[in-house]
Amino acid sequence: MLKLSIMEDAMAATSQPISRSPAGLAPGLPLPDLYARVSRHVPAIEWPALAPDIEAILRLKREKNAVILAHNYQAPEIFHTVADIVGDSLALAREAVTVEAQVIVLAGVHFMAETAKLLNPGKTVLIPDMGAGCSLADSITPEDVRGLRAKYPGVPIVTYVNTSAAVKAESDLCCTSGNAVAVVRSLNAPRVLMIPDEFLAQNVQAEVPEVEILTWAGHCEVHEQFTPADIRDVRESYPGVTVIAHPECPPEVVAESDFSGSTAMMMNFVTEKRPRQVVLVTECSMADNIAAENPDIEFIKPCNLCPHMKRMSLGNIRRALETMTHEVTVDAALADRARAAVERMLAVRAR
Repeated sequence: MLKLSIMEDAMAATSQPISRSPAGLAPGLPLPDLYARVSRHVPAIEWPALAPDIEAILRLKREKNAVILAHNYQAPEIFHTVADIVGDSLALAREAVTVEAQVIVLAGVHFMAETAKLLNPGKTVLIPDMGAGCSLADSITPEDVRGLRAKYPGVPIVTYVNTSAAVKAESDLCCTSGNAVAVVRSLNAPRVLMIPDEFLAQNVQAEVPEVEILTWAGHCEVHEQFTPADIRDVRESYPGVTVIAHPECPPEVVAESDFSGSTAMMMNFVTEKRPRQVVLVTECSMADNIAAENPDIEFIKPCNLCPHMKRMSLGNIRRALETMTHEVTVDAALADRARAAVERMLAVRAR
């Protein structure tokens, strides 16, 4: 059952340092300009315990020539204070190509760090916690992909970026939830294998009926928990609410929603359409991060946390920079093939 709570309005951030706490905030807080960005999500009493790590991270980034890439599911104290580039998987993949810093810290999960390394083979890529995995990445192996290719000869294989580099290397090209439809259409094929997210593939099938999409039974442990009954309960409790679902949700959940899209698409929908009241059917921190910049919108917050994303913390990001761990590497024997699959995905945007 979906648990709900009303989020408080978020305070808009100021981009310039100020010498005193902004109006309405407790006086004497450290880093008051940064606290203003997260004040509705981090209690003032907790902020002094977080500020030393934030200060250290900002200093270490300068000293180590480092940048932090953070996924949209990161907690506000990471997303709004120390991250240099934020976004969904597609945005992080694209931005990783343009990073000039020598060190990349990936505040996300392991497959994202591998993707950043594939696109920046000469740079140091760190992940603060090697245990930050992904149920989708764990649902399929390179041997599985080779078996599918043997079973369906000649059928192109589109692999979700939520997979290991070894799986990407066995694929024709990758996709994200943000560009999956465009990637499938770019192939001009009557039949496509789309792995490993079964629900994403089924939701893409609904948008591309002219292509037969073959699926694999992999699921996101966060999104597979949502049900159509959850959506109906939300609508009954909050008449007129706008429901936005991630396409990793079951098709029945997407069908009950008003809009479905990647985390970046969700953010764009909220900021452009500005619904009075909205529920985001996805990971909890998404609502926090959008609310921080949209204080006039009321968010009904779903409470399905990603345990892997939540392994990231200010403390282990600081330690990653201090100790230069944990460095992410990709086996040279498969790196070129995996990189090619990601680069083919990135090239689809220009078509």
